[in-house]
Amino acid sequence: MSKPHYTDRGSGPVVVLSHGTLMDRTMFDAQVGSLEDRYRVIAFDHRARTDRWQDDYDLDDLADDCVALLDELEIERCVLGGLSMGGFMALPLALCYPERLDGLMLISSMAMAYSDSERADIDAHLAELSHEEHVTEEFAEWERDLVIGATTQRESPELVRYWMDRWKTRRSKAVAGEFHSWMHKPDMTSRLAEIELPTLVIHSIEDAVLPIERGRAMADGLPNARFVAIEAAGHTSPVEAPDAVCVAMSNFLDEIYGGMA
Repeated sequence: MSKPHYTDRGSGPVVVLSHGTLMDRTMFDAQVGSLEDRYRVIAFDHRARTDRWQDDYDLDDLADDCVALLDELEIERCVLGGLSMGGFMALPLALCYPERLDGLMLISSMAMAYSDSERADIDAHLAELSHEEHVTEEFAEWERDLVIGATTQRESPELVRYWMDRWKTRRSKAVAGEFHSWMHKPDMTSRLAEIELPTLVIHSIEDAVLPIERGRAMADGLPNARFVAIEAAGHTSPVEAPDAVCVAMSNFLDEIYGGMA
């Protein structure tokens, strides 16, 4: 595979962070900065943010990409954290490659499938974008209201504008590929019991795209999971409530790795 774009900082037990749709590895800058004094933290970009954006792919392909990155960096095991699409990818990876993981951190994610109405809504917005070279202001506004919480929109307009402007640099076809990689994903609820890894499930109270009940249901189905609710944030809690997410991750990682870090 082509060498992916990634950030690799710190030393110690390895933590790998996987971003969500329309985002990129920089969404975890606060977490990388918080953890790098005790851990080797790697945040990487998925295909849509690389020169492989034209490929057709699904979540299994993204899981294989992640394992290929571990191989390239000669990493045997890690704790894998993923937000939304990154979390969707982490579940099949955990099922296919459990020997590569010490734990999971699933942020604003879910195990269930999307409903027909949810897929139809996504298809309608992607159709509006299909004749454009890059993401439009209208598409960015739709995404904003889905993934950024009401508190952040009200109290941090500069942060909201920063990400909207960043989204508008994305190629429309690359964004469509991201959505298509997961919007028809199967319901994995019945397979959660197979994932015995220690798992941290983080979900925000103001998540408008994946209601918090979906995160709780996933945590309930995992044999060794803990659930942390994030207040005053939406779907993108690592950028909206970075301190709270950093604390949750740090506590979880310290329990897994103990005095190793």
